[in-house]
Amino acid sequence: MKPSAAPSPILFGAFDRHNFGDLLFPHLITALLPERSFEFAGLAERDLRVFGGHQVVALGARPQANRLIHVGGELLTCSAWQAAVMLLDPAEAAAAIALYDDDPAAAAEWAAKQLGTARRIPYVAGRDVLAPSGRLIFNAVGGVEWASLAAAQREEVKTALGQADWVSVRDHVTQDALRVEGIDVPLCPDPAVMVAECFGEVILEHQQHDAVKAMRDAFPQGYLACQFSADFADDASLDVLANGLSRVMAGTGLGVALFRAGAAPWHDDPALVEKLLYRLSPGSVRLFPSLHLWDICALIAASRGVIGSSLHGRIVALAFGLPRVSLMPPQQGGRPDKRAAFAETWEPDVLPRSIAVDRIEPAVMQALAVPASVLQENAASLRAHYLQSQAQWVGMLLP
Repeated sequence: MKPSAAPSPILFGAFDRHNFGDLLFPHLITALLPERSFEFAGLAERDLRVFGGHQVVALGARPQANRLIHVGGELLTCSAWQAAVMLLDPAEAAAAIALYDDDPAAAAEWAAKQLGTARRIPYVAGRDVLAPSGRLIFNAVGGVEWASLAAAQREEVKTALGQADWVSVRDHVTQDALRVEGIDVPLCPDPAVMVAECFGEVILEHQQHDAVKAMRDAFPQGYLACQFSADFADDASLDVLANGLSRVMAGTGLGVALFRAGAAPWHDDPALVEKLLYRLSPGSVRLFPSLHLWDICALIAASRGVIGSSLHGRIVALAFGLPRVSLMPPQQGGRPDKRAAFAETWEPDVLPRSIAVDRIEPAVMQALAVPASVLQENAASLRAHYLQSQAQWVGMLLP
């Protein structure tokens, strides 16, 4: 009798909700390892295929895994409360926030029921989800706000990382924080540095689709792709953002294409995009309507550069050798910034890191002045670094 095939490895992450980078991760792993088949698991059963994502099963609803890969993202510090809210639709999220935002204990209890797991940092899975001989991998994960976690949350994550067969992190801030805890792990660039190499043809095809073609036709002189999160909701921030973009457009002649990188709660608010649109000169700015993963990649790839608060907007621009400027949320204060942490770890010093919104004009001019050869060399270097890191754990996927 022919033996049954070994179960497919599980790709686990936050691609059960609409967020640009998270949707990319499973595509990248499957493209880089085409000889293998995978299952796709998150915290909730979801079908994101209409946005270019995957059909996702809930990790807790399936049998124990033989091999599980945490595919990337800021997983080490995403609390159960945050994860549960971001899996809701906007109306449900607003109701939950109104009920629980001021009561952490009740919020944690509600989140555990919503998610069906008692894990305090639920996108970090330990050996309890694995078969006895299973393999546990953390690929280029992040956690720059490690210091803000409660002691019980940190202990839970440390336990899971200590049980893992492989751990890499995507920035020096996370690496340093874990080293203080006695966990010494290597750096690996975010998997999204591979997007141009893995999906260049798909993205080129999407540049011919209506949404991107409309932007290219509207701005034959070129455009900057711009995105910002709900953190910039106050009128003062929107006014300063509009002023900075207006000065950039006047100084460069480029248009601006406003896009959203995430439709999940606490990501990008369409009402704010409309408010910014009204603050800018008609004809100089257009709203990019698509939320499809490959359309967003195509918009960025066809642009002259990216301005935004999305880390993966920055990294996709990096992958295509384009200028990029990251916007620091006005509430950031002295807290670690994942955009700055990534740029400090992997990008040339000549590029702006994460800037306050009132620094848009000089930062964009600085980024646009960086030689294309410097940008292309940076992209090639990170692709090589990523592949070297992946080679360290890919053999662990064998049955």
